[in-house]
Amino acid sequence: MPDHPAILTEALTKRFGSLLALDRLDLRVARGEVFGYLGPNGAGKTTTIRLLLDFLRPTSGRCQVLGGSGGDPAVRAGIGYLPAELRIDPRYTTGDLLAFYGKLHGGYDRAHVDGLLERFDLDPGRPTGQLSTGNRRKAGIVAAFAHRPDLLILDEPTSGLDPLLQHEFQRLVRETADGGATVLLSSHVLPEVELLADRVAILRTGRVVTVASVDELRRRARQRIDLSFATPPDPAAFRSVPGVVEASAVDTTVRLVVEGSAAHVVRAAAAHEVVRITTHDTDLEQVFLGYYRDAS
Repeated sequence: MPDHPAILTEALTKRFGSLLALDRLDLRVARGEVFGYLGPNGAGKTTTIRLLLDFLRPTSGRCQVLGGSGGDPAVRAGIGYLPAELRIDPRYTTGDLLAFYGKLHGGYDRAHVDGLLERFDLDPGRPTGQLSTGNRRKAGIVAAFAHRPDLLILDEPTSGLDPLLQHEFQRLVRETADGGATVLLSSHVLPEVELLADRVAILRTGRVVTVASVDELRRRARQRIDLSFATPPDPAAFRSVPGVVEASAVDTTVRLVVEGSAAHVVRAAAAHEVVRITTHDTDLEQVFLGYYRDAS
């Protein structure tokens, strides 16, 4: 495997007149990594992708894809790209689209493509103008994965897909990454990013707010913990415990919201007769949304 990263940006900056769309972006995406790229609309995610693919040129700084330029045909042959808005001549069939991209990428494995078409229940002979939004999205997914690229750049890939096909897409991404490919996943579907990504970068107004593993973000997330006692408790006893941001009581249960480690809560609970401890799913979405709102 080459020693250079799949994606590298250094102080990558893009201005459109007085608008600073991307501000000194530093990213390093390793080979074989699923990298989530998150942020609200207008944060600069699509601008980043267009710079990586050489659709736009940077105002300053530089970017490298698969060790070269995204505009180099030899490099582009190793990239699978799904734009957020896939524009296809409505007269083209899915088969036409695959044949066109196949020529650009130097061909593809027919059996592999047939398997993708079957997996996503697509008729290659049907004009794309007759397809629903979801089916056009499926055609774009198949086209991006058809030539077994080394790097997949996917911009809002599951927009318009029903839950079953979202699950099928997620399986495909994981299989592809397990096979050694790199995936840059720009998505607003936070549970999908949480499920698939090894690391995430969160972008806000053109600047990276944080780059962290999903596990690290989970450790930063607030937890909800219910402590049930043999006798009615006083929630005030827990409000001063380090990490506790909320404490309330319902009958014999204290309901806590804890930020960071729950170790201090466990020690405080040990002083009482605890009947049951119930933990709830970590609210990772609130961590994401907090970064969206509050740049540091």
